[in-house]
Amino acid sequence: MKTQNNLSRYIIAFFTLLMLALFVRCQDEMAVDPGDNEPTTDQAALEKLVDEDSSLTSFDYNYDEEGVMDFLGKINNAIYPLRVGQKMRLVNRTVSIDIQDTIAYGTITKTFEGLLLIAAAYDSLATEPDTLIEKSFTAVVTRNVIFKRINRTPYPRKNWLIAAISLPEGGTQSPNIDIQKLTIFLPNTDTLIIESPNDYYLKRGWGWWHRIPIMGTGESVTLRVELYSAYEEDDFVTLTYGANRWIKHRVKKLFDLVSSTPNGSGFDKVYEQTFTTHQWPGFYHAIINAMPRQVVFDDATPVETEAWGVPYFVHQ
Repeated sequence: MKTQNNLSRYIIAFFTLLMLALFVRCQDEMAVDPGDNEPTTDQAALEKLVDEDSSLTSFDYNYDEEGVMDFLGKINNAIYPLRVGQKMRLVNRTVSIDIQDTIAYGTITKTFEGLLLIAAAYDSLATEPDTLIEKSFTAVVTRNVIFKRINRTPYPRKNWLIAAISLPEGGTQSPNIDIQKLTIFLPNTDTLIIESPNDYYLKRGWGWWHRIPIMGTGESVTLRVELYSAYEEDDFVTLTYGANRWIKHRVKKLFDLVSSTPNGSGFDKVYEQTFTTHQWPGFYHAIINAMPRQVVFDDATPVETEAWGVPYFVHQ
């Protein structure tokens, strides 16, 4: 009988230790294990959201045109550009974030080293370029992001989502060319009017802002750009669109001048252009670049430029 009692105590002790071991193991499995790439702080989690969001990253793939591109327009100045494009290399990016419990405000600042490429000829009758002019410049682009807290798990990456993004704005900070207003006529008859890109937010499914424009394939969008220029000649205002991380069907078009009105020492001008979405779904950006005419038509004039961007989504 005594032997049986001792055996029973051993069996109970064994199962007690086994249950304790299983409990500890379960606790270990429930503990936070962020892994190599999982952010461990709210700041890092919000930066990762910015890095992975295609409605934000698609800006870079249109701002960087990768080389010279065709454009539409008649040319009759000192040099005769046949193809114009810009290569933009991101050299610095900062994301400053103000976290306020259930909401966070972020500002993204990107610094680009730019190279304006002009394939041109010095002969007005030439049909092929005989020289490549390269002009280097530095551009700074800013935009804002609003984040919303959706949970309070031990994994910061799962606790936040992007609620809204502002439009990007940047350039060389020249006072001689200044985009002041952008009007977007969408195919669903909605009209967006933007006067301050960094203060104009587009929502990602939450909030009181306008929604990121959603369009079907083959739909047309008209853009009207109002700007101030220190120069009387037509400016070189272009639209680049159609590229993202996976699709490089990049298109560039020259805006048409609608009107020019003297204003003090400069001119108030209105330009318009229409683009048509292509057949590949996804997030994209339409980028408006404005430069004084002589930047492109004179081989020695330094680069002055301002750029605004508009995100949009194409569905099938």
